[in-house]
Amino acid sequence: MLKFFLIGALCLSASFAQARSYIDGHLHYVDFFQESEGMQALLKAMDQGNISHAAIMGIPVAKKWQEDEPKKPRYYAGDDAAVYWYSATDFYVLHAIQQLQPAQQKRFFPFLSGFNSNDKNSAAHIRRHLEMNPGFWQGIGEVFTRHDDVTALTQGQTPRANNDAMLKVYRVAADYDLPVLLHSNITSKRERNPLYLEELEDALAKNPDVRFIWAHAGTSKELHRHQEELDFLRPLLERLLAQYSNLYIDLSWTVLEPYILDSNEQPKAQWLKVFNDHPTRFVLGSDVVGSFSNLGATLQGFEPLLQALPKDVAQAIAQDNFRALLPKKTRQ
Repeated sequence: MLKFFLIGALCLSASFAQARSYIDGHLHYVDFFQESEGMQALLKAMDQGNISHAAIMGIPVAKKWQEDEPKKPRYYAGDDAAVYWYSATDFYVLHAIQQLQPAQQKRFFPFLSGFNSNDKNSAAHIRRHLEMNPGFWQGIGEVFTRHDDVTALTQGQTPRANNDAMLKVYRVAADYDLPVLLHSNITSKRERNPLYLEELEDALAKNPDVRFIWAHAGTSKELHRHQEELDFLRPLLERLLAQYSNLYIDLSWTVLEPYILDSNEQPKAQWLKVFNDHPTRFVLGSDVVGSFSNLGATLQGFEPLLQALPKDVAQAIAQDNFRALLPKKTRQ
């Protein structure tokens, strides 16, 4: 009897996942080598995963293949070679979308990411992009600031969410009504306290007219590898969401586990309360990088959470909240 119950439960879950439509709020068209499987592979994966739209962006750095390395690294952490700021990533996104049919183009919300977040010239660089392609770009990001191993490998100073260069970028975002997807780790691999919180809060407080999407709530794969679950994260999120009305949370995969879901892949009651208390402040993201075969499965991995929430809250997190973050002209 238990066997049939489990099979039935799995089928029911699959049915919900198949029926629900998602917006992916965090998708990288290219990987850290600025390579991609291409638009046709992406569109196929979106159709198979029931993903109606996606916020699509490049990656603002490129991984170097060093002269003395006989084999190309497979990821940014594959060896000790540096990563460097790479502005051409935005042109790859622009070109890929421009090749599509008009109906296909409307499925994407392009975000500008190809700038050095330590360079006070970057704000002018972003303005030029926006002026050259009026109405095309729908957001800024993913902006890399504190990013564990990426930060360690990036040439130059450590970027911060509240440095002078980024404060100038936020003014551009406000002028053009663009949301900002910000990667700013909450702590380092070694400190079990919100070490870099002040940088994020300073940015939020100084830019109340900018909609900030905090990439995976300040967590990352590397943080989990060294720290596992940070017990301060949920209470901190509750306090930040109550204090800053311009803060939104990207629930990419590093938040889903080990935080939201327990060992049985069921949502924890304390986290359900956070979503019910702040139903308009969370969006979904796959955070895939240039390869799209796992896109649908990644977003459907949120189904245990979505099915445990009221239908209107689940709908908001799966689709509506991200639409509300887009420029007013796009929403009209």
